[in-house]
Amino acid sequence: MVKLTLETAKKLLAAAEQKSRQMGLSSNIAIVDDGGNLIAFQRMDNARIAGIEISKNKAWTSVSMQMPTANLAQSAQPGGPTFGINTTNFGRIVILGGGIPFVRDKHIVGGIGVSGGSSAQDIEIATAAVQAFESMHAKPRDGGIHARIGSTYSNC
Repeated sequence: MVKLTLETAKKLLAAAEQKSRQMGLSSNIAIVDDGGNLIAFQRMDNARIAGIEISKNKAWTSVSMQMPTANLAQSAQPGGPTFGINTTNFGRIVILGGGIPFVRDKHIVGGIGVSGGSSAQDIEIATAAVQAFESMHAKPRDGGIHARIGSTYSNC
């Protein structure tokens, strides 16, 4: 099973930061492991201080609830099946979009939480890191058969 390392987390932070900059936003970005424990965090210049805990809790929620935080928003509305869930776990459950788990071989290996824009913007930034994670762990489509043409030696 894949374990999220600090080195991987740094690459995921970089992907999220790049997307945030492209969108003209300053974000707080948190990466957690499969137990919801913080691995890496970054607060971009001018990002809101309140977003520090929001981003960490979005990442934690995505892992602990095993789904993107945006999935909770609708069901947590008054009359919904999970109304009030955001008041549980000492208020740590976040129902705003921007928290997405990292999944590998049907197992959650960690999560990302982003806070800095609207829920839709935070989701877009988090998705950039998820795509980076998936590309890092993509399996070869050709069954693992690789060929090299030429030689590693030259006669210069």
